[in-house]
Amino acid sequence: MNSLIPSHLEQEIQSRVARIASELVSAGIDAMLVADNVGLYYVSGRVYAGYAMVMADGTARYFVRRPCDIDGVDYIRKPEQIAELLGSVPAVIGMQWDSLCVSDYNRLSKAFEGSRIVDCSAIMRRVRAVKSPYEIDLLRSCGLKHKEAYSHIPEIYREGMTDVELQIEIERQLRLHGCLGIFRVHGESMELFMGNILCGDNADNPTPYDFAMGGAGQDPSIPVGANGTVIADGNAVMVDACGNFNGYMTDMTRTFRVGELPELAMKAHRLSIDINRRLAQEGKTGVEAKRLYEIALEMVQQSGMDDYYMGHRQKAGFVGHGLGIEINEAPVLAPRSRDILAEGNVIAVEPKFVIPGVGAVGIENTYVVHDDGMECITLAPEEIISLN
Repeated sequence: MNSLIPSHLEQEIQSRVARIASELVSAGIDAMLVADNVGLYYVSGRVYAGYAMVMADGTARYFVRRPCDIDGVDYIRKPEQIAELLGSVPAVIGMQWDSLCVSDYNRLSKAFEGSRIVDCSAIMRRVRAVKSPYEIDLLRSCGLKHKEAYSHIPEIYREGMTDVELQIEIERQLRLHGCLGIFRVHGESMELFMGNILCGDNADNPTPYDFAMGGAGQDPSIPVGANGTVIADGNAVMVDACGNFNGYMTDMTRTFRVGELPELAMKAHRLSIDINRRLAQEGKTGVEAKRLYEIALEMVQQSGMDDYYMGHRQKAGFVGHGLGIEINEAPVLAPRSRDILAEGNVIAVEPKFVIPGVGAVGIENTYVVHDDGMECITLAPEEIISLN
């Protein structure tokens, strides 16, 4: 008996392994070696130190270094033992080059000397982009808890607070509602602690990361997000905080205000809501992801809000992204995206605007793609809510 996989997940994991195997067969790959935490979680239902080998025949073997209390797996001290345990080494082995460092790749390649090593990053990305009913249920649960945590934001605000102090209280609410805290981001060393809270002109500070919004942060070691700005009358406060309650993440942004905001900010926020609703209607199975980007851009251009859209000083080049175990999965709603929407995709749509002297406004919702449109699973109120 394999105690690595929780009993209630056995059928789910078998289905995931079968989908990966089907892709391997189509690509002429005999097996895929999974080595990163996200991939291991996806093919086993838990994170452990070690590897998984998914075979093109639809089976999987799990090679574990730690923890030491799992039955029915192959225990190893080093990856070189995997080939010995397999006996017959697959002729073509896929690895996720986008998550392996060079030293690990070189070591694993040497461990399977005689095998041809190919990149299967795109295969895993494709498979994970289509969520099962089980995964969608997890995401719906996250959406409900995310909404409930956000509902407490007005009551935790105190006059004279800084954005950092407000973020700490928001994080506390999220944790009290069960948020696991970790914010998994794929690629390019993008880092963020539990989300992005932006107040006033800090929203216009560029960041090195490929996020929709920036912020200077509190230290050059993490140059993004809240920077200690005192929340003042006439400020917009954008809350884009982590919704990870069970290993899967919902992404939701809501905007709050202190005092009154100018009509330009209110207009931009209403446009963000309109874009979300339009893309929810247009985002159907078979639609090109780049078409949704184009529709959003057309709406912005028709409204004359180009200067403020997806940033002011520095602009983001997308309006939405897939998410699940990581916050940036496929498909991507961007002008050069080659993704085609499929039933079961989960997408965050985030048309945002930065208004100088005011801050960032707009919303972000998480949607599930269906044949007849996209279902919103982050159902917190969308209008700008007063904090005082």
